[in-house]
Amino acid sequence: MEKMLLTLVALTLIALILNLPFGYIRSTTKKFSLKWFICIHIPIPIVILMRIWLGFSYQAIPLLFIGSMLGQLLGGYFNKVKLS
Repeated sequence: MEKMLLTLVALTLIALILNLPFGYIRSTTKKFSLKWFICIHIPIPIVILMRIWLGFSYQAIPLLFIGSMLGQLLGGYFNKVKLS
């Protein structure tokens, strides 16, 4: 049980880190443009495949969604304040 919880936390952090560069790029594009849409949706299949590969059910989706959203928002924030 403890190993599964640690794996879920690690997967959430991976989702967050994976979304950082996409959030960075997304924040420079016009809202609702094709590039904006692609930046939001490219990481989704990767996170889904990792979730299935690691054996998590659909119940893990809300936590992974939160991690992905935080990655998008933090990436946009880093672009705005130019932290390098």
